[in-house]
Amino acid sequence: MSDPTEARRTAHRRVYEGKVLSLDVDEVEEPGGVKATREVVRHAGSVATLAVDDRGRALLVRQFRYAVGQAVWELPAGRRDGGEAPEAGARRELIEETGVVAAHMELLAEFFTTPGFCDERMWLFRASGLTLGIAQPGRLVDAHLHHAVGLLDRLLGHALQRALHERDPDRQRSHRAGLVAAERARLVEADPRHADDRRVESAEPRIDVLVGRAGLAR
Repeated sequence: MSDPTEARRTAHRRVYEGKVLSLDVDEVEEPGGVKATREVVRHAGSVATLAVDDRGRALLVRQFRYAVGQAVWELPAGRRDGGEAPEAGARRELIEETGVVAAHMELLAEFFTTPGFCDERMWLFRASGLTLGIAQPGRLVDAHLHHAVGLLDRLLGHALQRALHERDPDRQRSHRAGLVAAERARLVEADPRHADDRRVESAEPRIDVLVGRAGLAR
């Protein structure tokens, strides 16, 4: 008997293969007997780091992104190189883009960024115990410290607004994972003494209340 949670691929065609991603066009039969043509972006995965200093400030980088036609502020992030471990990739991207070395790295979340059409998996880390090394950017990057609590409040509010307007169940689940990670980090940065207590453990049920009220997929 076939697994009701998996799709059966009946035809496959790779239409593009590049350095960063590949594009497949597959004919599939999905759970419930739905037959469809799916365009899927294949990606090796990526890492991002919320680096916070001892004054409660988060490190952001500003760089030009051709895809959106503008310079944007981001967490230090990038693709995994080959089969490198996610933490190793996060440490590499952090020093390459900002010159910052972290004494401690903690995994906050692991999630699919855009599961509606892409298999990219992202690992989000929190870095602490920061010291300045030498940046090795391959492109122009401006690094800047922002107060983490206010930043995370804004990120959480923005993510919730995006989730409220999303109707695809897979994307809703992806938004939920990001919301939980942002809420957990916000609680820690608000008061680091609570890093290991139930207040931070409550991040997931707190987000689930918001998710439930909005009628989003869990």
